Amino acid sequence: MKRLLGPYSDFFFLLLRVVAALMFMSHGLQKLNVAMLGGFKPPPELPQLTAAAWIETIGGTLVLLGLVTRYAAFVLSGEMAVAYFMSHFGTVMGPFSAPPGPGPHSFFPHLNGGEITVLYCFLWLYLASRGPGKYSVDAAMGWESSRLEPDTRYTRT
Repeated sequence: MKRLLGPYSDFFFLLLRVVAALMFMSHGLQKLNVAMLGGFKPPPELPQLTAAAWIETIGGTLVLLGLVTRYAAFVLSGEMAVAYFMSHFGTVMGPFSAPPGPGPHSFFPHLNGGEITVLYCFLWLYLASRGPGKYSVDAAMGWESSRLEPDTRYTRT
């Protein structure tokens, strides 16, 4: 498989980054009431949804372009961690009072509807550590190496 797909790994990484960013941006645009995406207006008592909408839309755009990707992805990862503990796990431990019975009353993502939130959190964390890849504005500007190179700053010589 490495011989078959390996030569195209940079292209497949670009696809992963672009598709994930587009999907993530759609969540942000939905919160900004973009009708084509099933938009809704966040209730005034939840201003954090408006903040999340802007973070997801702007951050998703930056990741899509591969522009300041490491920083944008780190912020997006943090936003997803906060979202998980406020919205999904929060129904158990957080400020929201949920009635007893079936529903989102668990720490576990598959029981509280937080699978995509956890997945995005760790995808963005991986992207923050790996960088945007060969096909990105960061690489074109020379801000990122176009391929992974070992970090030799802390090795003995």
